[in-house]
Amino acid sequence: MRTHQSWDWDHAHRIALGETRAVLGYGPDAEDAAQEAAIRAWRRRATCRDAPAAWIRAIARNEALRTAGRRRDEAPLEAAAAVVVAAAPGDSQDVRAAVRALDPGDRLLVLLRYWADLTQPEVARAAALPEGTVKVRLHRARRRLGLALGAA
Repeated sequence: MRTHQSWDWDHAHRIALGETRAVLGYGPDAEDAAQEAAIRAWRRRATCRDAPAAWIRAIARNEALRTAGRRRDEAPLEAAAAVVVAAAPGDSQDVRAAVRALDPGDRLLVLLRYWADLTQPEVARAAALPEGTVKVRLHRARRRLGLALGAA
């Protein structure tokens, strides 16, 4: 029987990512679900008897299905975010275009955080995502916005 010390966690993450992509397609939702699955597997590693690859796939599939369920719940939030950005006075067209160019999930997080002025924990609750995931995705979105707007 293999123990958790002998596991290749990079390989485990690749397994989880493959499974989440099968359910969610390629994109940040699949990456976030794979990360959550890897964390969940790490926390529960003592409960795995053998065949860690199959065990990790099951955890990843469940996480991907939870994420897919949250996607259905995002539609009202996405509509609200569109209203917020349309009503934001004094914003340059370049900023609006850059925000609109973001992935819909990332755009929602940016709009909730900066236009609706929610805190990161509030954004996490509103988007039904872990706070750490929101933090990472906002960081990446800010970097993409900076690049789109010509900032270094």
